[in-house]
Amino acid sequence: MDIREYLFDILLTIVMIVSTLVLINRFWQDLTIAIAASLMMLSLGGLFLSLQVKMRHLERSIVIRERILRNNLEEISSRMAEKYDMAVTHLDELVGEYSKRAYK
Repeated sequence: MDIREYLFDILLTIVMIVSTLVLINRFWQDLTIAIAASLMMLSLGGLFLSLQVKMRHLERSIVIRERILRNNLEEISSRMAEKYDMAVTHLDELVGEYSKRAYK
């Protein structure tokens, strides 16, 4: 995992946590509300980061599968072209043989 890819998401999570702490600053008398709100923002930020990581993994797997499919299609295409060429060559030989027989 390259940290530079997720730096923007991490910074947004930190801003979200700091803004939550500033927002609940007046609730410091009730420590339960302050801790619950902080934990809620931490878990929400972690959820966003986790979702971003999963999306990147999914994107990479899609790209890999696309490459595999492209390679397979190219291989099938080349095989079909070879078979087509072999069939045309065989038909040309047969037509040549029959035309020789017809002229005799």
